[in-house]
Amino acid sequence: METLIVQPQNKEQLTALKAIMKALKVEFTIEKLFNPEFADKMKRGKEDVKAGRTTKIEPGDIWNLS
Repeated sequence: METLIVQPQNKEQLTALKAIMKALKVEFTIEKLFNPEFADKMKRGKEDVKAGRTTKIEPGDIWNLS
């Protein structure tokens, strides 16, 4: 059998797809791409960059961090 990877763009599409698969008795699993904690860290990191909270490291100094 084949595997389909479906990427709904919003909750409405997700709900409709689930309903269709259940009506057709198609087995499916739901996988989250990212751990929620990881996604939160990424969001905070992007906010830090926008706010200027970054540290610049010269390539030659990368192994000399203390």
